[in-house]
Amino acid sequence: MKTTTDRILNFSAGPATLPEPVLHQAQQDLWDISKSGIGICEHSHRGPVFDKIIQEATANCRLVGSIPEEFEILFLQGGATLQFAMLAMNFLQEGETANYLDTGVWATKSIQEAKKIGSVHLAFDGSVSNYSYCPSDEELKAVEDSAAYLHYCSNNTIYGTRFDKYLERKMPTICDMSSDMFSRTIDWDAFDMVYAGAQKNLGPSGVVLVVIRKTMLDKCSDILPVMLNYNAIAKKGSMLNTPPTFGIYLVGEVFKWMLSQGGLQEIEANNEHKAGMVYNALESCGDFYTTFAQVESRSRMNIAFKTRSPELDAVFLEESTTLGMSGLKGHRNLGGLRASIYNAFPTEGCARFSEFLQSFASKH
Repeated sequence: MKTTTDRILNFSAGPATLPEPVLHQAQQDLWDISKSGIGICEHSHRGPVFDKIIQEATANCRLVGSIPEEFEILFLQGGATLQFAMLAMNFLQEGETANYLDTGVWATKSIQEAKKIGSVHLAFDGSVSNYSYCPSDEELKAVEDSAAYLHYCSNNTIYGTRFDKYLERKMPTICDMSSDMFSRTIDWDAFDMVYAGAQKNLGPSGVVLVVIRKTMLDKCSDILPVMLNYNAIAKKGSMLNTPPTFGIYLVGEVFKWMLSQGGLQEIEANNEHKAGMVYNALESCGDFYTTFAQVESRSRMNIAFKTRSPELDAVFLEESTTLGMSGLKGHRNLGGLRASIYNAFPTEGCARFSEFLQSFASKH
């Protein structure tokens, strides 16, 4: 996976790097897809061209993720933020309580939305440690086993933390995988629903992938507006209304690319290699750099770090920009620096970045 000479290294946390073969195919298909005479954005969502696209995208999603047949695959809109409220509307009934783990900004936002719908039990409060780690299964003593569901975020983009292992609970478990979906293999026995905004690992912004156990769909209330009802959307094959056709097309092309890379086992191994290069470079410079996440909770997708001072961070950004590296500024909630290296970020780019980390430390 190499970049072409005229493209920068895009470390943006999202919308993020897309595979170059996908971009080249999209260039062609925007003009004329499948020799139909018009491009993907011009085709009816009810026509045969798009019908084939969404069927292939669904089938390849199941193939990429080794998703069992007892799960439904949905393509939705509204970003992961809409899911924060939507899942509570569907699964948090009056008189029930849901367990939530607060491990960062997006987990916090999901809690705020759920509280508008029903009762929330905070089973882990990461703000105490400034969100520097994710709890192990054994740490979750405060989880209420009778709760309607457990919700957590598997990878925290801003703080650069992730759950090293998926949690195993007896209650229905729902996971926001927006920033590490399909970056590693998934144990589907550990989940009843996962969802992910596409703009990190799956495609463009504007599409949300939802993988939901079919038995969960039976819990959806008919009094909900149809566009907020998972069951209603599932019955219409993600086409209850006009879906984001181009977004679904591009996500489908990314699934094809993932399969061409050898599937999730190969992708996971490559992600471990890429992140290892960067973390090793940071550590090799002594105390010049400080990584934010505790070692056992380090994300493979988002690496949050800083130099010895904010002034030096600014110099780092200036010098990296001149070398064709973009998107390295840390999130405003945390400051510092952040390198997001999702599936499509090239291995060669991580090698170049690691060399820059070392040379910058040596120079300054």
